Amino acid sequence: MAQLKVFGGNYNTPDGTGVRDYIHVVDLAKGHIKSLNYLFEQTKGKVLTVNLGTGKGRSVLEMVRAFEQASGKKIDFEIVDRREGDIATCYADVEFARNALDWSAKLDIDDMCTDTWRFVSHSK
Repeated sequence: MAQLKVFGGNYNTPDGTGVRDYIHVVDLAKGHIKSLNYLFEQTKGKVLTVNLGTGKGRSVLEMVRAFEQASGKKIDFEIVDRREGDIATCYADVEFARNALDWSAKLDIDDMCTDTWRFVSHSK
């Protein structure tokens, strides 16, 4: 079986792995719909740039643990060298989405991993 490669284990983060803003696909889709509705209300030619995310960073190892919990299976992983250009932490500033679109992510990391596992395990 293939082993998951975690790029970087020595970042200045709580567990040493990269921190990113993981978002449930359902929340992302709802954010896109809110954005489209916002644009439909604007004058023609208006553009919109908005960050859709949870506004909270989660580490790679937090995601691994959440997937282990959701699946009930141990995930074999190896921490390898960082990739060139990767930064330690990156997550969305969701203030504009909250204020202009009245949108925020509702589903959490456990929902995301449970739903992903359910989809993958039933699609075989």
